[in-house]
Amino acid sequence: MAARPPTERRRTPNAGPAASPRGARGRANLAEIAYDRLESLIVTCALPPGQYLSIQDLQQRTDCGRTPTHQAVSRLASDTLILIRPRHGLRIAPIDLARERTLVQLRRSLEGFVTRLAAERCGASERNHFRHLARLLREEEAAMTIDRFNQLDRRIDRLLLQTAGEPFLEHTLRPLHTIFRRSGWIYYKHVRPREGLQRTIACHLEILDAVAANQVRHAVAAADRLVSFSDSMFDALGDGVDPALFDCTAAAPGEEHAA
Repeated sequence: MAARPPTERRRTPNAGPAASPRGARGRANLAEIAYDRLESLIVTCALPPGQYLSIQDLQQRTDCGRTPTHQAVSRLASDTLILIRPRHGLRIAPIDLARERTLVQLRRSLEGFVTRLAAERCGASERNHFRHLARLLREEEAAMTIDRFNQLDRRIDRLLLQTAGEPFLEHTLRPLHTIFRRSGWIYYKHVRPREGLQRTIACHLEILDAVAANQVRHAVAAADRLVSFSDSMFDALGDGVDPALFDCTAAAPGEEHAA
């Protein structure tokens, strides 16, 4: 009887660190970090509206590698916050007040829908988080800066989306939040720097308190008032404000900008 040949050791295709779930999660986390950092730079106009840049510029600003920066830029391009110009690099999307005022209508519908779902589905764990954020707003209100408020506002938005429990909504609402957060930052920093944040804080507190109490109608009405307040900012933003705040290239018409 012939001897059997030695059994060959099977090799799993693509085995190795790159194929591990942990490696994939790590790459996804790096892309999310790059996205968050770029989003923050856009909101605070540290990357001014209209500015021309390269991927290398954004790598340096975020301190992230090329691949996660590319992934973040692709997402922000889908969000209409970065414009990709073939052979000319990248451009931070200028602020188009007419477009944003039109988008208020979309935001009003989506915010109402998300807030309704969150108020209906808010359980004990989420209720604790909403009340914690409300407490922070009340405790810090007197000394609140727009930058600190935006940090808390992002947490509130994410908690509302998480509580609503519909992942599709995040991909639609998150870019809208960033677009309006940037306009709000300009409003409070340059247009009405002495106005204070009391009104927007009050609107957010109404939403937090109503959602935590499962008061659906009250929560939806509060969300509508917040969007109406955001809409009212556009009258001031469009009244003789320096155009360079909305497009930094407006200060030098016709000038060529290298990527």
